[in-house]
Amino acid sequence: MFDHHGVLQVSALREVEVREPQPDWVEQDPEEIVDSLHAVIGKAVALLGARASRIVGAGLATQRASLVCWDRRTGAALSPVISWQDRRAQEWLSGFTGHEREIHQRTGLRLSTHYGASKMRWCLAHLPAVSAAQHDGRLVIGPLASFLLFRLLEGKPLLADPANAARTLLWNFRTLHWDPWLLSLFDIPAETLPSCVPTRQMFGTLPANGLRLPLSIATGDQSAALFGLGTPTPGTVYVNIGTGAFIQRAFAQPHDASGLLSSVVYRDANQVVYVLEGTVNGAGAALKWAEREYGLKDIEAQLPAWLARDGAIPLFLNGVAGLGAPYWVADFPSRLIGDGESWQKAVAVVESIAFLLQVNFEIIKVISPPPTRLLVSGGLARVDGLCRRLANLSALPVYRPAEIEATARGTAFLLAGFPKDWQEHKLGDLFTPEPNPGLEQRYRNWCTEMQRALSER
Repeated sequence: MFDHHGVLQVSALREVEVREPQPDWVEQDPEEIVDSLHAVIGKAVALLGARASRIVGAGLATQRASLVCWDRRTGAALSPVISWQDRRAQEWLSGFTGHEREIHQRTGLRLSTHYGASKMRWCLAHLPAVSAAQHDGRLVIGPLASFLLFRLLEGKPLLADPANAARTLLWNFRTLHWDPWLLSLFDIPAETLPSCVPTRQMFGTLPANGLRLPLSIATGDQSAALFGLGTPTPGTVYVNIGTGAFIQRAFAQPHDASGLLSSVVYRDANQVVYVLEGTVNGAGAALKWAEREYGLKDIEAQLPAWLARDGAIPLFLNGVAGLGAPYWVADFPSRLIGDGESWQKAVAVVESIAFLLQVNFEIIKVISPPPTRLLVSGGLARVDGLCRRLANLSALPVYRPAEIEATARGTAFLLAGFPKDWQEHKLGDLFTPEPNPGLEQRYRNWCTEMQRALSER
């Protein structure tokens, strides 16, 4: 809960489980997510006490490419939440490589299992409850956001906002609607999909502890994060680092660049905001991988000390959850080049995140006007050593707001209607670029090793 000036009033949090039932499968329980939302909404309203009557509205931001199938009559989930990280349908999707250029021109995306089309086809082919619901005319397949709007709001709307619809690989980012050619290509029945609507509109009424709140913003987590400090500017490159890492630059018109994504992050009756976006699949996910692979404990707590140490650092080719922008290789095996103690391996994983972001930054930065700073947010932005490496590699100052949870704050900014007086009430930290010959040499070596590994595939 934020006030109209962007000041956080109360917050509530509940963790939800992520399951990996077999390699390349990543799922969540849809009912657990719905229950968690009811719990945190109730807690946040209760924390406001008497002030709860002054709540003016609600917004929703979710992971964009996570997918659910459900029954339009009962609302019952017919599939797990299949996470954006899930790659179970890679073999099926590889049959469409001849259409990559046309798919990119229509969607702004790359042919990837991280997006919804392959997940939809897998559900239709492998889940009897889904195929039975399709036969009976009861099936809805859509982004996690659409499922949550249906389950949380009065009136049970069947709607999809631009940021989430786009991540299905079925939405045309120029027409702003489902694309008939893509639906035919991937054999997805149009009648099973929610209706496409703008980011801002009346989605429905949210019951909350006796209150009935209008929900008028629905978007994606990374799209909302772009607005955490207000309206994005072309001179700022935005980096949000959580489970994955995402680097974005906003424009009033669509731009294209080799290996990157073109996305719509906001749409209302008056404007459309586009971004160029690079995706690093393995950020927080890579640290969890390193914990398991190298037997490390509580890696994030130890990173500040490890990143400040001197010593030879190996190189880590980071394919955790698949290699994203600008390479787009779904099954790239992660590997260490060189060796070291556990702490050195952990530092190599962190540096791989910075290196992957830098590769994307070098593509984004050449578009005029030249960028003047990086703005970082997300859980891993707390790591000073990572922020310093981003500053040194990019040769730009890196600004970290005092409040790094940008998704919630950006959603509130959109909900408040782009208020002019939205501002920080506590200044954050500035990391100024400094020469770091060792880091720069490791980055050059890493680029060479990455190209060698890709050429050997």
